[in-house]
Amino acid sequence: MNAAETRALLTALTAALTRGQRAAMATVVGVRGSAYRREGTRMLVLEDGAQVCMLSGGCLEAEVVEVALEVIRSGVPALTHYDLSEDATWGLGIGCGGSVDVRVERVDPEDPVTARWLAALGEERAAALAVPLSGGGRVLVMPDGQVTGRLPDRALHTFAVAAAQERLSLREPRAVTLTAPDGTPVFIDVNVPPPQLVLYGAGHDAVPLAAQAHALGYAVQVIDPRPAYLTPARFPGATLHDLAPEELHRFTPGERPHLIVMNHHLDRDRVCLAHALRSGAEYVGVLGPRSRAEDLLRDLEAEGVTFTPEQLARLRSPVGLRLGAEAPEEVALSILAELMAWRRGYDGGFLSGHAGRIHDAVTHAPFPESTGPAH
Repeated sequence: MNAAETRALLTALTAALTRGQRAAMATVVGVRGSAYRREGTRMLVLEDGAQVCMLSGGCLEAEVVEVALEVIRSGVPALTHYDLSEDATWGLGIGCGGSVDVRVERVDPEDPVTARWLAALGEERAAALAVPLSGGGRVLVMPDGQVTGRLPDRALHTFAVAAAQERLSLREPRAVTLTAPDGTPVFIDVNVPPPQLVLYGAGHDAVPLAAQAHALGYAVQVIDPRPAYLTPARFPGATLHDLAPEELHRFTPGERPHLIVMNHHLDRDRVCLAHALRSGAEYVGVLGPRSRAEDLLRDLEAEGVTFTPEQLARLRSPVGLRLGAEAPEEVALSILAELMAWRRGYDGGFLSGHAGRIHDAVTHAPFPESTGPAH
């Protein structure tokens, strides 16, 4: 789930608990074959049957709500398997050709593990929740090694903590179910701070890019020395930095940064490009034709500013996927589509004609997945 979905879910949960309503959290913990969403997708179900967020395209939700209402009443977690094929046992008849496992648990805000997990989600801090899918218990692991909760079996606890720590060490960690040495499946749910998108420039075409990125869960930062352009009305939800080029040393990108140079001003773009390439961010895009970035680099070299091959390898120019984009909204779509593909290790090509499964269309792996902790 992206940060925007998580924020919506937590807002609804907080409001429900304030009203005295009970709630259950449904989480996709296993996917085989084709499915609409992947492991780690969550849906909130309230005791009046209301739901927030979705686990699928609408095909599973009614069944999951019924399970969740029983879990709310009994307090006993449930793990349910859903077959999404045409002859599905549950009568869903979706025809996706895959299957999904969904775990539903009543939300107990007084439980220390639950309280700290919800706090990590709300504060957008990194954390990993390890849940055995058979037996009981849960453990919450923080990047600094702090562990909340304990599993009844010592060996299983050791495995779960190591697995959670290992997932947190990945650049783009995703939820996964791993098998412990004793055969117990352990679901590792992961939360990380939202990726950051930094826009050098607050021009007309930065507006839809910031808006679309915010809707996708990015923490958007906009830098520009023109107060008239740099306003909350133009960039709702973004953090704004009124900085001239000579003041860029006052700005340091945060965690998981992705930087786009789009001032439409050669002098500002030149200084911003130097700042971006020196920042350590692994993704630096320059809006405009390839020749523009080449000119900027030549001008910087003439000033005595050079970059290492590693720094230059981070440069994306022209930035975006080749979609035929023209309007600012289309250009924003092109940039964010490339950024999503790059972050997740895909080439951004057509799905039609791809021989494999949709979610197996990986062509390169900048963020390799792990097979779990060694044991």
